[in-house]
Amino acid sequence: MSQPQVWVRTQGLLNKYLSGATMDYRQVIALYLPILIDQAFIIGLNLVNTAMISSAGVAAVSAVNTIDSLNMFLINVFVAIATGGTVVVAQYKGSGNDSMVSKAASASIASVSILALGIGLLVMLLNIHLLKLLLGSASADVLANAKVYLIGSCTSFLGIGVVQAVSGVMRGIGRSRISLVLSLIMNALYVLLNFVFITLLDMGVLGMTISVNVARFAAAICALIYVIKMDASLHLRFLELFYVPWAMVKKIMAIGLPFAAEQMFFNGGKILTQVFIVSLGTYAIATNAIGGTIAMLYQIPALALSITLVTVVGQCIGGRNIDDARKFIKSFLWLATFSFVLMTIILMPLFYPLVSLFHPPAEIVDDIFWVLLINAIAQIPLWSISFLLPSGLRAAGDSRFTSLTSMLTMWLFRLVLGYVLGIMLGFGIIGVWIAMNCEWGVRGALFLWRYRGKKWYEHKLV
Repeated sequence: MSQPQVWVRTQGLLNKYLSGATMDYRQVIALYLPILIDQAFIIGLNLVNTAMISSAGVAAVSAVNTIDSLNMFLINVFVAIATGGTVVVAQYKGSGNDSMVSKAASASIASVSILALGIGLLVMLLNIHLLKLLLGSASADVLANAKVYLIGSCTSFLGIGVVQAVSGVMRGIGRSRISLVLSLIMNALYVLLNFVFITLLDMGVLGMTISVNVARFAAAICALIYVIKMDASLHLRFLELFYVPWAMVKKIMAIGLPFAAEQMFFNGGKILTQVFIVSLGTYAIATNAIGGTIAMLYQIPALALSITLVTVVGQCIGGRNIDDARKFIKSFLWLATFSFVLMTIILMPLFYPLVSLFHPPAEIVDDIFWVLLINAIAQIPLWSISFLLPSGLRAAGDSRFTSLTSMLTMWLFRLVLGYVLGIMLGFGIIGVWIAMNCEWGVRGALFLWRYRGKKWYEHKLV
């Protein structure tokens, strides 16, 4: 087959599966590629940072991983509100109402920033109680490292809140390249400063907290300069960011609050899982940390598709084009599933070079291999329906069902089964990961059932 024929056939497939009345495949790809690069950069640098902190010892890795579980729980609360902003902005954009796009953008940035600041201050006040809850049975060196990292992380919440809010707005109007640039600034600066403070100056966890604060606030300043001084379409003024228009915030919260509750319950379940992993010992915590970091590499293309789908479906629903929304969700599901096959073929043979970056004790290398192998096989059929599909449903305004489903399956299935397999039956960390994969299947089946019906797109948001 000649090159022109190959292109004609490829273009035909792209038009068939990734084009509709709302947007064509060129717009979809232009939206997806910056998000893909962003996710690759974030996850790749997370791997590098975990590898660097591993040079400070198993106690440092265990402390950082445990506190990062709490950080993920807290940050995802205001990221969920930022996602609500993305959905509302995307739907107004799809309906062609530019003045309301601007109002939704300012409301999203103001509300997320206030929430991020409040959460950070509250956690700093409660740090001793939280550390006792999470690490009560951990060794003294793990506790000392965890306290430094927890307080240092909380001081950076306002910075990452501003970045997430601005990035969400930019994705909502289809300018994902701006969120990519902000992410590159934040994460490149973070890893560069980590190299200086951890590798060169040997400051360990304290060095990591300095790095995260400088990087997040530098990116936040760049984000504000862009939306106020450089972006002409939103027409935002600095003082507007201190004004909270409650009518618009109510729309954002209609999506964001159920998602925030979902994130709190979902990540709360993960934290409780982390608590009984702590009881398995420092080596189990390190296995979970290293395995989780490497597992994220497999998810890079699918995570980018999931984020892209929010904007795509949001704009379809804003224009009341249900057929396009269904078509894009189905196509993205198949693309994400194929991406897991491809990433597994590429990354499983690279297991030993990847795991060697973390300098793990020899005793845990086999456990890391088995949790990654089990996870790699399970996520091919299960991850997309469990994580990407609810992004599409949520973008249509169906936030309550998706959030309730995620909360219930997490607490009634993953948490209970994880304790039974990991602790009661003695399978350890491998049992905890098997329970996680089983929960994906249960949750994904419920989301597929919802997608096949009509209720998910009948919500009237804008």
